[in-house]
Parts: sequence; C-alpha cells; structure tokens
Amino acid sequence: MNNQNNSHNNKSKRQPNADSPLANNTKTKSDPKSKSVRPTTAREVALEVLTAVEEEGSYSNLVLNQMLNRIRLERADIGLATELVYGTISRLNTIDYFLGQFVAKGLNKLQPWVRNLLRFSFYQIYYLDRIPAHAAVNEAVNIAKRRGHQGISGMVNGVLRNVIRRREELVIPQDLPPAKRIALQHSFPEWMVARWIKQYDEATAEQICISNNEAPSVSIRVNTHRTSRTAMLELLQGEGYDVEISPLSPDGILVHGGGNMALTSWYQDGLISVQDESSMLVAEAVQAKSGMNVLDCCAAPGGKSVHLAEKMNNSGHIIANDIHEHKRQLVDDQAERLQLSIIETTVGDALTLTERYPAESFDRILLDAPCSGLGVIRRKPDLKWNKSMADIKEIVQLQQQLLQNISTLLKPDGIMVYSTCTIERSENEAIVESFLHQNKQFELVPFAPVNTNHAQTGIQILPQDFHSDGFYIAVLRKISM
Repeated sequence: MNNQNNSHNNKSKRQPNADSPLANNTKTKSDPKSKSVRPTTAREVALEVLTAVEEEGSYSNLVLNQMLNRIRLERADIGLATELVYGTISRLNTIDYFLGQFVAKGLNKLQPWVRNLLRFSFYQIYYLDRIPAHAAVNEAVNIAKRRGHQGISGMVNGVLRNVIRRREELVIPQDLPPAKRIALQHSFPEWMVARWIKQYDEATAEQICISNNEAPSVSIRVNTHRTSRTAMLELLQGEGYDVEISPLSPDGILVHGGGNMALTSWYQDGLISVQDESSMLVAEAVQAKSGMNVLDCCAAPGGKSVHLAEKMNNSGHIIANDIHEHKRQLVDDQAERLQLSIIETTVGDALTLTERYPAESFDRILLDAPCSGLGVIRRKPDLKWNKSMADIKEIVQLQQQLLQNISTLLKPDGIMVYSTCTIERSENEAIVESFLHQNKQFELVPFAPVNTNHAQTGIQILPQDFHSDGFYIAVLRKISM
C-alpha cells in the first residue's frame, strides 16, 4: 500500500494521537494485579490484540496475525476474533460514547484490558445479530473472572446487562452539528469528517464514512502475461466460485465469498494476484508498452510494478525502487511467483533517484506517492484514529518535492502518473494543479475509465463509488519541445 511505502510517511512504530480513542489514556499502563492468562478462545485473542493496540501502539493486523499463527483456532473462531478486533476498532468512537453512560467512574478510569473487554462485548450486543446478547455477557464475565477478580466480573456483568436493558435507548442525537453527528453515528474523528464536509459536502462525507465501515470486497488481478481474464473467469466458475468481471479494471475479477484467494493454487502458480480494483487502474493509467524503460519510484510491496510488467508482456525494463531494504524481497518474490523477469529492484530514497539516473531517461514514471491512506480505512480501521491534520500537512510537502524532483527523469512525450490511496484534496488535486502551474512543459492527459466527478484535475474515486478503495490518479505528459 502506497501509504506504507516510504519511511518519510511512517514511523517505525505506530503512535496513536493523544486525542485518539486508541491512545493509552489511563494513568495505569498495565495492571500488575491482572492474572496472566494465555488466550485460548476467539474472544481472548481479540482482547489481547485490542489491549496491545491501545497500550503499545501496535498494528492491529500484525498483532492479530501473530496471535492467530501462535494459537490454533477453528476457522469460525478465527473469523470471530477478526470480526471483534476490526469491528471494535471501526466503531470505537460510538462504542465509547455509549459505554461511557454505563460506567460510573468513566471508561478512562478502567484498566485497559477491562475497557477493551467491555468494548468488544458492547460491539457484539449492539452491532452483531448472530451472537445472542446473553452469550456475549457470559463470555465477558468468564474472561473477567479468569483475568481479574470477583469485583471486576461483577462490574462487567452489571454494565453489560444494563446495556441490554437499555439497548433501544442508545441512539445518537440527530440535532448535533453535522460533523459531530456523523462522527458519532459512524465512528470517525470529528476533524476528519469536518474536512470531508468542506471538501465534498455533508451527504458525500456521510457516505464516505458509511462505506468505510463496510467489509472490503475481494478482487483478483489476472496475470495476462500467463492467461486471459475470460479463461480465468471460466476456471473459477468451473470450480464453483461466485465471480464477476470488475467494472473498473479490464484485468480484474470480483470474487464473492471465496475466502482468502492468496491460499489458492492459482495464486501460488502465478496466474492471479490479490489487488483492489482501484489500485489496478494505476498501471492502466501508466500506458506502459512492451520494450519501454519504466520507473516505479515507491514500489514495495510491488503490486503495481508486477502489474506493469504483465501489461508490458514481460518485455522492456522496470526499475522498482523503494526506500526500505527489507521490502525489496517482497517485490522480488512477487515477480518470481508471476514469472516476470524485467523488474530490477533498487533501494533508496525516491528523492535521490535523480542522482542515480540521467535526466529524461524513462519512457514512463509511476509515482504512487506516500500519503495519508485515508482511502483505505475500510481495510485498515486503525488509520482513522492515528492520523492527524499535522500528518497531512507534513506529507503534502513530501509529495510536492517528490513530484517536482522525479519529473526531470521523464523523456519528452513520456507519461508520468501521480497516484495516492487517499481522498484528501490537498494531497491529490492540489498537488497536481500546483505542479502543472509551475511546470508548463507538462500537460494533463484525459484518463476517465470510470464515471466519477469528484475531481476537476485527475480522477478521484471515493469508497462508495464502486465499493473499492478510495484512490486518486492523474496522468501527466511531458510536452515535446
């Protein structure tokens, strides 16, 4: 994901904002009196993950994967643990708003593990239909007994049973100011909602929030160097998969209820990759052809680099650069799996690419820029609680520098694509418009594979448009003088 490609944009360890619900807002960082209990159930795994995210600033997906690899759970329990972790983080703002009404001394006074136990139990009672409320309470009380003491289990029991009794009363007041109402209704930071209202409008901002709380769809990209989309579609249908062609990408297939496609033999054999539909549009925009010299500036984990190689029919040369040495292997592994040999991986700061390659040496350049990532909150709900307005301001400066710097490497009549996985106009349209204003030798190339009207310059896909990731793409040509 491009928001994690560059160390300029990422700290070595996630640090939640002080005002974020994910921040450790208790005076007691750990509870010396809590019993050490090895997780054995889905709910105990969820509790461990949520508490680690809050106390240590860990990434939820990484901690969850580590836990699931260490503890053998049945498939259904893996699904439940995943649902409880991501669902609770997605709805954190709203959960805390309601739960706060039931905890006499306030949520912030509770030990972190108790707070998270109440949070994901509330999530089950309020948001999930398939789990009986009494079962959610009983499980929470049992965990509280094992980890704490009689007093804590009694409090947990009392709070949750009170939630069940007053379940119908728990509604967000509709007379609140729009940004506050939407933030509480759909569980987003108020500052983020306020920005989206200003940049789009109130209805669009609310739709962005609603869509970001939906489960992401599963889409695969067909390796057209090895097979065709039609052949792959027939293969999948023959095996009983519920599939349809992507309305966004000519290389994409949507898979409904198919599980993890990365575990299939088709993936292992290099016939498909797992990629979001919006992301697939980027290689389409680059318009790379066989034999060309192409630069992918911020390449890891390499999804777009290999897509470019597939579209070039594995003929030509692609420099796939990334700032992180440890991510080089990710790109190499993908290229090997897909049987693509034209990709050369390099490591270094993208700002130094002009020192490593001669001016005007590439036919095509892709700058999939480091960004705030606010278009992929559906896949990474932690993002909304860990970004701030200051983060956006900081990344904008880097994006401007990168675009200006890298543009000198493009040949006359060459094409450069600027893309991000964010819906922030300051990181998208504003960057490109400023660049075009300062660089008269570049022009915007029309690129409209989908019917969107959210941007005057380039295309802006919002999460609700096609239930794909929020993405921005602008195609620029260097005018031959």
